[in-house]
Amino acid sequence: MIISKLATTLDPLGAALDYLPARATGVVVDTDDGPLRIVGAYVPSRDATLEKTERKKSWIDRFHAALDRTASDAPLLLLGDLNVLEPGHQPAHRGQFAQFEYDFYTGLTERHGLTDLFRHLHPDQVEHSWARRPELGYRYDHAHGSQALAQRLMACEYVHQTREKMQDGSRLTDHSGLAVRLSLCAKRTLLTSDPATAVDALNEPEPTLF
Repeated sequence: MIISKLATTLDPLGAALDYLPARATGVVVDTDDGPLRIVGAYVPSRDATLEKTERKKSWIDRFHAALDRTASDAPLLLLGDLNVLEPGHQPAHRGQFAQFEYDFYTGLTERHGLTDLFRHLHPDQVEHSWARRPELGYRYDHAHGSQALAQRLMACEYVHQTREKMQDGSRLTDHSGLAVRLSLCAKRTLLTSDPATAVDALNEPEPTLF
């Protein structure tokens, strides 16, 4: 799901991904510096079975191909649960990832020219976006961006409140959120209004987000 207060159009990557296409989607935002592509991805997890290993391999291969087919001059911001750790992650994953999984992480830079934006700002910081226990966590969630975005990067931070327990014992998710802030200005925002206070939706000058 993508929720935006900015006017967007669909990014072509969603249509280019021909295997488990629901696991990636994107939008394009017009900014004062030109179009910005924003893609969200949820890479399949795997276990020791051949079926899930092949599923993940196939999705990664097809995702790489979709990125290649939709490459353009517009900068790309890729966010999501990539279900992989950076090489050298602390702590090391006890089950270890396969080489093809680490190759996916490094390939985002070597093949597609994207930079790990969190690591770009925080080269030595240990941070986890999912934790089995407070002392045992991993950084599965990532934000990668084109070099042009790395130059406009103001902040890239994990929002851990999303996995804190609420009063009823439940929590929104078991993953931390990830917030990226760029020094870019969108050309057009959408009108938003509070439905609890709106008198008559028909009087709105344009369709509202809420």
